[in-house]
Amino acid sequence: MTRLIMIKSNKKIHAKFYQTVKGSEPVREWLLKLDVEDRKIVGKDIQKVEFGWPIGMPYSPTVRGRAFMKSAVTSRISVLPV
Repeated sequence: MTRLIMIKSNKKIHAKFYQTVKGSEPVREWLLKLDVEDRKIVGKDIQKVEFGWPIGMPYSPTVRGRAFMKSAVTSRISVLPV
């Protein structure tokens, strides 16, 4: 028997990956190519944005009116649109 447990979420915004017209999700595909430790870093950063919005610098700068999420993974910085 499968049980569905509802957990109250205090997320201020929900992460959603960009999807092309054909249905592919390039950001999700890129994330899956990262090693486990880097995925954990990005996942924690996504949580910071979801639960702490508006968060601002240094995690989510605004450029030309669009918010982005910055994440430092294995000595490089990745910038993802929010």
